[in-house]
Amino acid sequence: MTQLLKEMIASMGTHIEPNCTAENKHLYIFYSSVMIVEFILALPLNLTVLYLFIFKLKFWKSNSNTVFLFNLVVADVLLLICLPVKAYHFQMGERRSKNGFVCKAMLFMLFLNRGASIAFLTVISVDRYFNVVHPQKKNFLKALKRSPHISVLIWLLLLPLTIPTMLKTFECCNSLNREGEEDNITDTLREVVFFTQILIPFFILVFCTVQVVQRLKRKTVGDRTKLRRAVFLVTSVVLVFSICFLPCTISRMVVLIFRVNDFSKEEIAVQVYDGLMVFSYLDCLLDPLVYCFSCTNFKELYITKFFPFLASKDEGQQRDSSRL
Repeated sequence: MTQLLKEMIASMGTHIEPNCTAENKHLYIFYSSVMIVEFILALPLNLTVLYLFIFKLKFWKSNSNTVFLFNLVVADVLLLICLPVKAYHFQMGERRSKNGFVCKAMLFMLFLNRGASIAFLTVISVDRYFNVVHPQKKNFLKALKRSPHISVLIWLLLLPLTIPTMLKTFECCNSLNREGEEDNITDTLREVVFFTQILIPFFILVFCTVQVVQRLKRKTVGDRTKLRRAVFLVTSVVLVFSICFLPCTISRMVVLIFRVNDFSKEEIAVQVYDGLMVFSYLDCLLDPLVYCFSCTNFKELYITKFFPFLASKDEGQQRDSSRL
């Protein structure tokens, strides 16, 4: 795969000129509207979730995976902050900012926070996999989860992987796109990071899901409720991953293939890729599914705090059912 990407980037360096003007301006105005809706819906949701993790759940004191969930919320909030800027450029008919600093800063933030979302989703599933499939390591896992070093290490590992977005890249309109081995290496590294940060975690998530489901099937006696919650958790993570990240990954590969072969429909492929990238930001709205299955009291706590009228209604229904 790396060799294929090198050949693609080498070919693009000789004849592809950077172009950040949207050919179909009306389509990109629609994309910008979608991002604004995502921002309006997801930002309050994630800020309220952040409030719960800090002031109610006190994630730093918990033995559960709330530390990883907190970092996932932080990554989502930081990604959401970028959406109004990206929406503004789409509204102006630009795929990327023509300002080199703004373009590279936006790419850096989007790459970093999307990478963090993927990393913490993966860690949450791996954690549940070990709890279910290898429960004998439970004490060791609790020590790891209580330590902030794991989360800090993940962020630190993501930084060097995101650095290529700050260097020469044909994604920015004012890039010189010069021929040369150094430029090709930078572009190749960026593409390798783009694909591996999605494909490798996806295979890990599928493995964890299969193992947890098989463990549930083998469970013939005892409490199966926790196992079912674990199945729902890992399945929801794979679902979020498959809906939000896999389509844009596939479309990215299609764009690269079109550019190498100089197909006439490349512009359409680029438009589809940009649209699927916009669609991928829905993970900020879907991640609360993961929180509900990860924390046993998250759903009840959220409803009680922010929708007390729904909580009182549920309590009334529970009382009525108990009388029957």
